[in-house]
Amino acid sequence: METIGFVVNPIAGMGGRVGLKGTDGVVDEARRRGAQPRAPDRAVEALEALRERAPETRVLTWGGRMGEEEAVAAGFDPEVLGGPGGRDAEPDDGGGADEAAETSAADTREAVRAFVDAGVDLVLFVGGDGTAVDVAETLDDLGVSTPILGVPAGVKIYSSVFAVTPRAAGRVAADFDRTERREVNDIDEDAYREGTVRSTLRALATVPVAEDLQSSKQLLSGTVDALAAGVADTVEPGTTYVFGPGSTVGAIEEALGFGGTPLGVDVWRDGELLVRDGSESEILDALGERNVIVVSPIGGQGFVFGRGNQQLSPAVIRRCQVEVVASRQKLDSTGVLRVDTGDPDLDEELRGWVKVRIGRFRRVLMKVV
Repeated sequence: METIGFVVNPIAGMGGRVGLKGTDGVVDEARRRGAQPRAPDRAVEALEALRERAPETRVLTWGGRMGEEEAVAAGFDPEVLGGPGGRDAEPDDGGGADEAAETSAADTREAVRAFVDAGVDLVLFVGGDGTAVDVAETLDDLGVSTPILGVPAGVKIYSSVFAVTPRAAGRVAADFDRTERREVNDIDEDAYREGTVRSTLRALATVPVAEDLQSSKQLLSGTVDALAAGVADTVEPGTTYVFGPGSTVGAIEEALGFGGTPLGVDVWRDGELLVRDGSESEILDALGERNVIVVSPIGGQGFVFGRGNQQLSPAVIRRCQVEVVASRQKLDSTGVLRVDTGDPDLDEELRGWVKVRIGRFRRVLMKVV
């Protein structure tokens, strides 16, 4: 019987749909904008997949919303080793966000130390790159190489220690038999909110070998002028265009004659920029009768939705047609496209073959898996 240490960063990803591009240092602002925790639901999803394949797994965890509640919800009887602030956590009373405010990176690190002392076979964590850094650096400090695996819940995920979806994380945790070393990267969130990506290698971690792990994000560029001109040539009057993040889409915005936000989501119609760097609610309010999302996959990973653009929520996507654009170089480095919207039904609808514009007139077929 395998033993896993399971820890959740309950505030991970809260800033995504409200346009904050992360949660570090801005939890109160995220709540003021109406953000809701997303990590707990993704944690339950991962554990349900684990339980389907390995129901006898022994789960050690941290108190309250840092793992205990999610493990119980998934059908496990977890062993709680401690709680936020070094205390035994009481179950959440339904407030959720209040308890999440009491957790910290120090709690994650303390949980990992407890897991190592207990001799777990795997540390399964739920969060983003910052959480991955906390887990990996703690293991480095202890001088151990306990395998780790991330359940993706953050806004930005540049590290290659995450499964591609929560359910994939559960499956990998249940079945892996080999490990390899992979990168843990993090970026400066303040710079990211200002439109600059500063990625730093923070650690190398031992991770299960599996096909369902994502690659490190590659910062690739290519000639996109023709592609941008092709999209600009085909805009239709009365249609609302929702432009996702990235330099490829940014080139299209420039071709249309306006400066968008490089790492946010903009809404444009009939020559007017309706929303710049919008949240989910602002985007929904600006949509019209006919709407088109223009988005480019993340280089090296292939994610079209679910990484760095959570403002493009299921509610937004369902009201829009989707136009995927990318340079030939980016597609060559990617292989397949991926989606992780947080809505399994929508993910299934989006899977299959799609036409990706790679030039002024040229499109290629790519598979969304």
